[in-house]
Amino acid sequence: MASDNALVGYSSRKTLHDASRFCSRKGMALNPQHYFLLLLTLALLSELCLAQDAYVTTRATYYGSPDCLGTPFGACGYGEYGRTVNNAQVCGVSRLYRNGSGCGACYQVRCKHPQYCSEEGTKVVATDYGQGHDTDFILSVRAYAKLAKPNVVAELFAAGVIEVEYRRIPCSYPGYNLLVKVHEHSKYPFYLAIVILYQGGTSDIVAVEVYEESCKQWRGLRRAYGAVWDIANPPKGTLAFRFQVSGSAGVQWVQPNTVLPSEWKAGVAYDTAIQLT
Repeated sequence: MASDNALVGYSSRKTLHDASRFCSRKGMALNPQHYFLLLLTLALLSELCLAQDAYVTTRATYYGSPDCLGTPFGACGYGEYGRTVNNAQVCGVSRLYRNGSGCGACYQVRCKHPQYCSEEGTKVVATDYGQGHDTDFILSVRAYAKLAKPNVVAELFAAGVIEVEYRRIPCSYPGYNLLVKVHEHSKYPFYLAIVILYQGGTSDIVAVEVYEESCKQWRGLRRAYGAVWDIANPPKGTLAFRFQVSGSAGVQWVQPNTVLPSEWKAGVAYDTAIQLT
């Protein structure tokens, strides 16, 4: 799936190409009205490009852990993955949780105190729900530390709650395809729960369906909580899934080949052989 910036770039090239064709037609000239419309279109595209990079101001804090990593008990249901993914630069979110569809989203967060804060800030993955002190982000210790300049980390931790700005960015997991993990609470063959890992790009997964061969139709899974989807009495045999993703390119279905074997096992992650970009 194309990124927002890629779509804007494509639209800009198409506009210029169409204008060039229009002007090159024999006997045709670009009159003032058309020229004004062309300039207006290019200005709007420029504003859209800037909007994609716009930061939103909010507040952030951090949560403690014995090993400075994330928590395996987050509301997204990621388990150990939620503790270590992205080098443990993870976070809990409140408004951005969006009833679980915000699980797996990636953000660039940087604090707004020049004497303490690095320019790049931290890049985090949303793996949990959390709120407090009027914040949108509760960062892992490792993620919070990345906000600071190297010699003032202690001062930033002493502040506790800080003003930050953030923007959503594409998630990228080089070397990893989208994985479907059978949740540990699944009971073969009567109850199947899955959680989706290594969700790349900037799209949200808003629906999941499994194909029932005996009926020749798709059956919807329920969002149990966070990134966990479940179904009672799943179809027999190998299981094919499709995922409805919502992003800058609109809403569309993405369908890998067969994902789960006929005798799937709880706790095992299966490779879809596709990536969301």
